[in-house]
Order: sequence, then structure tokens, then C-alpha cells
Amino acid sequence: MGAMYESEEWLQVESLDLEGQGVARRANGKVVFIEGALPGEAVRVNVARRKNQWEQGQVSAIRRESSQRVQPECPHFGLHAGACGGCKVQHLHPTAQIAAKQRVLEDNLSHLAKVVPQRILRPLQGPAWGYRHRARLSVRHVIKKGAVLVGFHERKSRYVADMTSCPVLPPHVGALLPRLRELIASMDARDRLPQIEVAVGDDVHALVLRHLEPLSAEDIARLRAFGTEHAVQWWLQPGGPDTVAPLDPAGAELHYRLPAFGLTMPFKPTEFTQVNMGINRVLVSQALRHLDAQASDRVIDWFCGLGNFTLAIARGAREVLGLEGSEGLVQRARDNAARNGLAPRTRFEARNLFELDGAALAALGSAERWMVDPPREGAFALAKAVAELQATPVAGWQPPRRIVYVSCNPATLARDAGLLVHQAGYVCSAAGVVDMFPHTAHVESLAVFDRA
Repeated sequence: MGAMYESEEWLQVESLDLEGQGVARRANGKVVFIEGALPGEAVRVNVARRKNQWEQGQVSAIRRESSQRVQPECPHFGLHAGACGGCKVQHLHPTAQIAAKQRVLEDNLSHLAKVVPQRILRPLQGPAWGYRHRARLSVRHVIKKGAVLVGFHERKSRYVADMTSCPVLPPHVGALLPRLRELIASMDARDRLPQIEVAVGDDVHALVLRHLEPLSAEDIARLRAFGTEHAVQWWLQPGGPDTVAPLDPAGAELHYRLPAFGLTMPFKPTEFTQVNMGINRVLVSQALRHLDAQASDRVIDWFCGLGNFTLAIARGAREVLGLEGSEGLVQRARDNAARNGLAPRTRFEARNLFELDGAALAALGSAERWMVDPPREGAFALAKAVAELQATPVAGWQPPRRIVYVSCNPATLARDAGLLVHQAGYVCSAAGVVDMFPHTAHVESLAVFDRA
């Protein structure tokens, strides 16, 4: 790391990386990652970091501007000191954001896995603003400023951005930021409240307050008054996620609906649900269309969570086995199945899905189709186990005819796709991106694998 300096060389930006930075090359071939630069632009860069093989910095001048560059909607977005780090690419037109993410997916599959999908799916898109139904906002009482800050962290900083609005949050929540600052500033425990988590259901706006010491009766009264005035439901978190409880239990339930399948999915505000509920509805419908489960099929839903895909699949398949890593989460999925009248067609088990081999996979029995929706680490053990059974078959076990894989990390998707295609006997029939997080560099994707 050296002092920042401005390079005199004009660089041609070729693409965006997974952090939303422009990628260019110097005349000598050295790669340069440039914050604020867009593909097709000719730029100069203030270099902040220098390594033997690459450099990183911020755009300092633009000689040729991309036709896809737009004025950011949010006044807190930018490269300047104090800018909010919640979004990375508000300066790029939403349509071009999708194209960039599609290229990231295709490049990862091609370069990392040597896999080329037979068909590129049309991107799944939704509203670009007001979409973020889940968020973790940091809280800081800054004595020097004489103010409380509530918001995302500043870009590449541990400090909290000085925000008064946020257009990616639901409008009702984004408009509350100044009121939340005033509320926390008025509380006795203002220095012991590090975080507010936002969880928006179809009918309830919930705020989870992390507090490091018991709240006074006066602070509890302040929260109740705020909740009544602004139609939000407070939950309190004195410790880890398991300690979360509603301030007032009566009527304290969050849920989201999947209307296409007649499903209502209760959830707790700290449980994992998709950030973008509108896109989630479209994703579930499209994933099931590609899964194409028949009435006679047995289906396994790997990493089933609360049953987001499992219960929708159970509307049409003979039997669905949902697998997850914790017994507590599995019980929540069972409860959701019972609530929706699908307990007879579903079964849930807790398994360590990151330590799976061919024998353990075969013991779960054959299924005609698989749904796979892993965390960022991907499903390497699962793909490896399928490859193992391809090389050394087990009597009575048959691989699924089709796998639909939903991924939040194109690199681990590519790694797993390489195993499925080159060692497990599958072809990648289709792949495409899902715009779950507009204005960020996050790439959500869907891939379909069929037996060759």
C-alpha cells in the first residue's frame, strides 16, 4: 500500500468485476480495478493500492463517458468521503446492470468450469427501487457530531453513513430514518444500541433493536409510542439471533405470500428470507417451471430453509424431501408445511450438507428431480457425491433427471457446475441471472442441469 497518486495514462474500461469496479489494463498488461468507472469508458485513475499483478483506485477523470451512465437517485451514493456503501452501481442504468451481471455469470461458467449453457435465460427483473425488505442498519451515537446516525456503513469504512433517506428500502422504512435517529437520541441506552434490523412482511414492518443492556421502562415506552405513531412492530434482541422476541407479543407475526401457489409463509425477523420479496415470487414460479415436477415425482429440496421452494413444489409433486442444516430450521419448515396443509406430502430432515458423500446420498433414496439453493459456499459436497456415484454406482440409486440450482455466488455455482457436467453426467441446459439486488454487484442466478 502506497500513497494515492493520479496516473496520467488513459485506460479503456472493459468490464465490471464482482465488486462493481471497472476493469481495465495498462499498456504493459497490468490489471487495474477502478471504482466509479463503467465499461466502454476512457478514464484516468487515482491509484490507492499497487501490487505486482494489479492496481486498485478511483476514477479521477473521464474522457469518454458510457451511454449507460446515469445520475444516481440517492444523494448519499458516490465515491466521496462519507458516501453510503450500501449500493455499488447506482451510476449504471438498471438494464446495463443486468447485462453486466449476465456477463459475470457466463464468464464464471466458461472460464472456471469450461461450461457453456445450451440456452441463456431471460433475466428475472423487478422494481429497481424500494425493493429491499431485509436490511441491517448500524446505529452510532457520535458525540462529536452531537447526533445519532442510523444507516449502512460508509464505503469501505467501519463508520456509519450520515443518511436521512434510502430509496432502496421500502418507502415507509426509508422515510423513517430521520425519525429513528431522533428516537435513539432520546433513549437512555443510546450508547448501547448498535443495530436495527429491518424485516418487512406482506402486512407488517418490523424493526429489531439490538440492545447490549436491559432497556429502561422509559425506553420501552418510547419504543411503543414510536411503533404506534409510525405503524411498525418492534422486536428486541438482547443477545444472539435466538434471543429475538416481540416487544408486544399480541399479533406479532410476519409472513410473506406466494399467491401463485396459495401459500402463506410465516417467518421471524432474523430468519433468512429473500431480501426482494417481489423477485422471490417470480423466482419460485420460474424455478418450478424449469423443475417441471410431475404428479408422480419424488423431489429433494436441498438447503430448503423455511420451505420457500419445498411447499410450492409439494403443490404438484407426489413427495418432497426438504433438507437443511439445523433441527430448529427444519422444525420451522415442518410448521410452515402444516400451516399450509402440506404436511402429508412433505418430509424434512436435518443434515450437514457440507459433509456429504456418495453413501450418504444414496441412503436418502432416488428422486426424479432436485431443487438446490445453497448459501454462498455452494453445494460442493453434493456435486462431488453425485460425481462419486457416477463413477461407482450404488445398486438401486438413480441420479435425478433434472437439477435446478439457484445460486447467490457465480464462482461456487461454476465450481459445482464443472463437477456436474464433467464428472457427474449432466449438461447445463440453461442459465440466467436474477436481479435480486438492484444497484449492487451481487449476482443471483438460476441454472438447469439435465442428464446427458
